[in-house]
Amino acid sequence: MPAPINRTMAPVEWALLLALSMLWGGSFFFNALAIAALPTLTVVAVRLTFGAMLLYAAVRLSGARLPRDARAWAAFAGMGILNNVVPFSLIVWAQDSLASGLASILNATTPLFTVLVAHAFASDERMTPASVGGVLVGFAGVAILMGADAAAEGRGDLLAELAILVASVSYAFSAVYGRRFSRRGLAPLAAATGQITAAAAIMIPLAALIDRPWTLAPPPASVWEALVGLGLLSTALAYVIYYRILARAGSVNLMLVTFLIPVSAILLGTLFLHERLAANHFIGMAAIAAGLAAIDGRPLALIRRWAQA
Repeated sequence: MPAPINRTMAPVEWALLLALSMLWGGSFFFNALAIAALPTLTVVAVRLTFGAMLLYAAVRLSGARLPRDARAWAAFAGMGILNNVVPFSLIVWAQDSLASGLASILNATTPLFTVLVAHAFASDERMTPASVGGVLVGFAGVAILMGADAAAEGRGDLLAELAILVASVSYAFSAVYGRRFSRRGLAPLAAATGQITAAAAIMIPLAALIDRPWTLAPPPASVWEALVGLGLLSTALAYVIYYRILARAGSVNLMLVTFLIPVSAILLGTLFLHERLAANHFIGMAAIAAGLAAIDGRPLALIRRWAQA
């Protein structure tokens, strides 16, 4: 029997969430470096290949075993499509025209979509009045962010911004879909390895067919370093942590990681890529953050306790 889901996360789960936010916040920075020299599908394929190799090595060293039945690998493929192939490709493509900080802010809408998806498909994660209000406030933030951009730039980067939102919807479905692995009692390392391996098996032929990477000029060392960072840190290590949080705290709690991701992504983009965000981006981020706080409930409860003290 899998362990019950803790709606109120313990300190260790918050620590894992913080670590995951740093690893995934770094992925926006690594993406920006990699797409300077490589096309989208190649970046995603190399990231997943590196991640799969490292995770498989970890499985072998730990003595764990991957399931061999077709049903399990079909589930891995479904999770790989929802959690890797679709969102990774859309985000990398969008970052060709969007700052990494802005991409991470839009990706922070994932918990808003997760609340809706979990309400529809997970019987133990129903919406509450607070979560309904949080979703409405969060989407108001998206409207502020994207509406101002569209008015200022016409069509501009609107398509890229929409691509990030579609990626967030895909992540939301994957968070609920991925719960089947914890219900099967599958270890986080095995689940992560199966998912990333299946996603790599899908992306490698797609990149070969469309990008023909063997015809490209060899990328500089900085791009290889970014790809290693994507594979080792933002994929292999991150997904082991991802499945551990998912099994212990549930999909809605897990997706709160995107509340923290923009912090590291914006800092890295500002310090190393010299990116600058507009005022409406920060206003929109604040509204999204307020919506996430309402969904989570704990920040508001803490404020009420302080007010009563």
